[in-house]
Amino acid sequence: MPLAIFDLDKTLIGGDSDFLWGEFMSEIGAVDADTYQVKNQYFFDQYALGQLDINEYLEFCLEPLSQNSIETLNKWHQEFMQSKIIPIILPKAQVVVDEHREKGDTLLVITATNRFVTAPIVHKYGIENLLATEPEVKNGRYTGKVKDEPCFQKGKINHLNRWLAKTDESMVGSVFYSDSHNDLPMLELVDHPVVVNGDATLQKIASEKGWASLDWT
Repeated sequence: MPLAIFDLDKTLIGGDSDFLWGEFMSEIGAVDADTYQVKNQYFFDQYALGQLDINEYLEFCLEPLSQNSIETLNKWHQEFMQSKIIPIILPKAQVVVDEHREKGDTLLVITATNRFVTAPIVHKYGIENLLATEPEVKNGRYTGKVKDEPCFQKGKINHLNRWLAKTDESMVGSVFYSDSHNDLPMLELVDHPVVVNGDATLQKIASEKGWASLDWT
């Protein structure tokens, strides 16, 4: 069956989970709030401009994972889900996910945000397949480094191609939903690109190309 592929941040949810995780970590005192929030906002702005250095950003955002046990991080993540994510779950997004499931389509989320932050969110939508930036784990702890290539921009396509090679799925009839011009490589790859809650740059491109544009907020 066709692939229904979803971006996560600002597409399935009404915010950026990585940014909100940093905000949450600051609020509970797990990081130095003043320093971390300034850097978090800087990287968020760079992403919006399409100028993010993904390696520099990942070094920043994965460091706190390496400083805490996985048990502690998982406990914090449960609190994070309740305080930051559940309020921005988008019912219209869930409807579309459910419609694709009922048609028998294969559901997949592909996101630049790391798997630790995103996996429970994706599970909340009932989606089994997730391609994300993979934090490295050694001896039962996060190292603060990335395992493999970041799942960002063209890296999303590389992750997708490796996943396709391991499954019986194909791109025939595929659809991809995204809000960001950073996802242009993916949007141009699928048969049916759909802009959701699009940023200004992507809305302009969608208009020029005649792509569908939706608002799930």
